[in-house]
Amino acid sequence: MKKLFIIIAVLSLLISSCKDDQVSNAIGNQAPNSGLFLYPDSSIIKQPSRLHVHWWGDDPDGIIIGFYIKWEGIDSAWSFTASNDSIFSLPIGSSDTVYTFKVCAVDAEGNGIYDRDIVSNGISFDNEPFIDANQNGIYDAGESYFDIGLIDPTPANLIFPIKNSAPVVEWTSLSFVPDTSLPVMTFQWNADDLDGVESISSINISLNDTNNFVALPGSIRLITIRIKDLNAQIPEMEILLNGSDRNIYPQLLSGLQLNADNKFFVQAVDLSGATSNRIVLPGDNDVWYVKKPKGKVLIFDNFSGASSDQEVMLFYRNMFSTIGGGSLSGKFDEYDLANQALPFENVTIYEMMRLFKYVYWYSTSNPRLDLLNIVTNKYIEQGGKIAFSMTFQDSSSTFIFDLSTLQGFLPIDFVSEKLPFLNAGANILPSSPQVNYPPLKTAGPGSIAFVRTFLPNSVVASEVYDVSNSQIFGNIGFITNDKTLFFIGLPLHQCNAGNQNVDELFEKVFFEEFGLIP
Repeated sequence: MKKLFIIIAVLSLLISSCKDDQVSNAIGNQAPNSGLFLYPDSSIIKQPSRLHVHWWGDDPDGIIIGFYIKWEGIDSAWSFTASNDSIFSLPIGSSDTVYTFKVCAVDAEGNGIYDRDIVSNGISFDNEPFIDANQNGIYDAGESYFDIGLIDPTPANLIFPIKNSAPVVEWTSLSFVPDTSLPVMTFQWNADDLDGVESISSINISLNDTNNFVALPGSIRLITIRIKDLNAQIPEMEILLNGSDRNIYPQLLSGLQLNADNKFFVQAVDLSGATSNRIVLPGDNDVWYVKKPKGKVLIFDNFSGASSDQEVMLFYRNMFSTIGGGSLSGKFDEYDLANQALPFENVTIYEMMRLFKYVYWYSTSNPRLDLLNIVTNKYIEQGGKIAFSMTFQDSSSTFIFDLSTLQGFLPIDFVSEKLPFLNAGANILPSSPQVNYPPLKTAGPGSIAFVRTFLPNSVVASEVYDVSNSQIFGNIGFITNDKTLFFIGLPLHQCNAGNQNVDELFEKVFFEEFGLIP
């Protein structure tokens, strides 16, 4: 069957690319004709570097079995295809580039044998294309092949003036910066290019000074930046590609202003050097204040008591300002997880914790179990020490979370069902005289909800506190044997009745057990 494409509506656009049918009265096989087109016509507008090219062939006395095609300036060799079209991604060597595409139709009147060198009209087309069944790279007898007949002696061609498109970049919906943070932050952006995302050669990032940037690989879309040396006269930021501290970019990012407002910029660059718009966080009228850590201790406020939140925060602030003879006063930082949201918390909070040697994390009955499971063990493995005071809520007599949820960050073998309310005045006593922990007493007004007892893993941890009254009995506090994690299943701001010993507990844990030296 003769393969013939009749194009009427766009005939005027193809005149430069097509040739009149060759008319011959000679007896014998006649060479086919070739044509090609691009819609819209490439002679009218410049195309992007990704384009869809169509071609066709007409054999006046036979069948078209395929085509030889070539991009001049890209590849000197001809390649065979049985298709009538293809999408090409053309390399961009400068802002605008001109390429010529050529096509030769091939008819089916071959010689019936496999030819290892096809030469037609003074052009070498290499060996006949074949199906390499045994994948050895050479033709073997019995393998299917295209028996090349006559080849169009005057290839059709089109000139493609390729217009380079500048890349575009934008923040993802998850990217933002809080009004205040420590010198750690995570950013994510989207970048694209009409010429193909692979044409983006680099992503330029900068802090405050857009002339002083770091060029990242063009494929990067997410990074975490963290300060390398808190005491450096000119602070620099490490760049964690995709938020991983196992993939730190070798170049440092300068420009950070500690205890001052900052702005972070991103710009995409393509292979031709064309640049996207430069995007910035925060926006022109917003503020991102980066503060220098004051010391070695970070306090996480994971309290959700609404109007009483400030009162609770003040309690812990006063405790840490007075313990150790006031040696920690002005030397610790606080972070309010409820009101100071961070982007990509799983990464950003962990890297923020690593700026500190010691962490105290307090909550009522609804701590961020998701975060605690992600960051706790990694933080301890990196040399950190952490103390918790909190209870764990559920909505019925059975857990809405299973034991494994708590075991993800606490060394426990068992946890009891909840006590709905523990009244004020309950005694929290050392598990044995040898542990030398100060006695505590629950305080009013009100009671403590969702109190539970625990069975710490005896191989890993030791009991330090028991609760014992008519409502509940059992272990409620423990510390790991390596002195890296302390836990008490009560909010300590509600345990300062009686002799008001919470400050002594903090001194015991942080100075004696953890070895804190301010």
